[in-house]
Amino acid sequence: MEPISVFDMLKIGIGPSSSHTLGPWRAAERFCQEIQAADLMEQLHHIAVHLYGSLALTGKGHGTDIAILLGLCGQDPETIPPQEVTAIPSQITRIGQLHFAGSKTIEFIPQKDFVYHKDKCLPFHANGMQLQCYDESGHLLYEATYYSIGGGFVVKEGESDSRVEHSLPYPINLARELEIYCQKQGKYIWEIVWENEKTWRSEAAIRSGLLRIWRVMRDCMYQGCHSEGILPGGLNVSRRASAIYQKLLIKGHYTNAEEWLQLLIKSDFEFSKVLKWIGCFAMAVNEENANFGRVVTAPTNGAAGVIPAVLMYYLCFSGKNVNDDDIIRFLMVAGEIGSIFKKGATISAAMGGCQAEIGVSSAMAAAALTEGLGGSPGQALMAAEIAMEHHLGLTCDPIGGLVQIPCIERNSMGAIKAITAANIALDGEPEKAKVPLDQVIKTMWDTAQDMNTKYKETSLGGLAANIPILLPEC
Repeated sequence: MEPISVFDMLKIGIGPSSSHTLGPWRAAERFCQEIQAADLMEQLHHIAVHLYGSLALTGKGHGTDIAILLGLCGQDPETIPPQEVTAIPSQITRIGQLHFAGSKTIEFIPQKDFVYHKDKCLPFHANGMQLQCYDESGHLLYEATYYSIGGGFVVKEGESDSRVEHSLPYPINLARELEIYCQKQGKYIWEIVWENEKTWRSEAAIRSGLLRIWRVMRDCMYQGCHSEGILPGGLNVSRRASAIYQKLLIKGHYTNAEEWLQLLIKSDFEFSKVLKWIGCFAMAVNEENANFGRVVTAPTNGAAGVIPAVLMYYLCFSGKNVNDDDIIRFLMVAGEIGSIFKKGATISAAMGGCQAEIGVSSAMAAAALTEGLGGSPGQALMAAEIAMEHHLGLTCDPIGGLVQIPCIERNSMGAIKAITAANIALDGEPEKAKVPLDQVIKTMWDTAQDMNTKYKETSLGGLAANIPILLPEC
């Protein structure tokens, strides 16, 4: 298997979904690049987009159409101002034109040029899309099929899920391999990951990149805790993190996210309030995610609130004097655990249900917190196993195809489970554990394959089927 960097697992993007928003966005960007490389810009007249499987069934609720339009316009999810995320697609819909790759205005009528194949799934993955471009006479100039395989990863049909061949000092596909490296080298997990990451980037770039990811997480929580209103999509879900925050309100002056964080760190809270803070942080992130805000896939958008909430627990409530180095190490451990799940199973709810998203994020956070609190590599892997074991079989059945119910609350639950798993593991003896992490990952994949398709991000079963909501048709 090709190596996966921490920066592959923790990507900066726009909500509400890594597989249904960020992935299609990146696919559309790639389509633009391919059209330009094929020297077809002069002939290009209009484009058609075909969505299949889960993308067709829940595409509207997940903003797939919005993401593809933005990608076709040459916008980047890491840098686009959040207020333009819905403004640009609205203008395209209104005038029936888009600025392809930021350089040529062409015809595009979303009501006609998006085709939703709700009864058809392409063979490679449930999240399939085909993009086509035509000349003025209606002749097909070029077409390409892409699959959004979870976490913002995209594979083009005919290609493998791989990047340029890359050699690592510590190649890792299994948790057991990671544990052996740690034992033989006398290193913590973060130290093994650090050596691998240095083959991609300089030490300075690793540090600055991970601290940038942390700042996006922090700012997302801050924004979510200070925003009210109704989330878009038609469910009329009220944002709750702000109301919870108001009840927990800390006394002191702050004008930005960093001052807010420092005030939190210096405050003293009783146990019941700590639990409420954790839930508040997780919900704040996923309310921002549902509102097309900027988040970090961790490992996905739908599960983006778990790791920030647990990291905030580590910073504010663990009793540790946490610095930037500790945050960097936390994110490296989390990213490595996520990559092992991706290699051994899936991080796509469309393939594995919510166990592949919240379950994986909880396992990532549990391992990172355990090592951050002084646990051994074996205890960190034990924490990841415990966290996932208690998410096995979790289905993905979002009401109305929106990443809101039960997704927002579920992030709070995943964060609490991660902290509990870490506490159990810190008192545990990994050598006596009956269930290794690799076997839980295999079990998760087996469960995913046994799971009925309607529970894999289709909104055809579970809560979505039993709580009918009238939303706009795709």
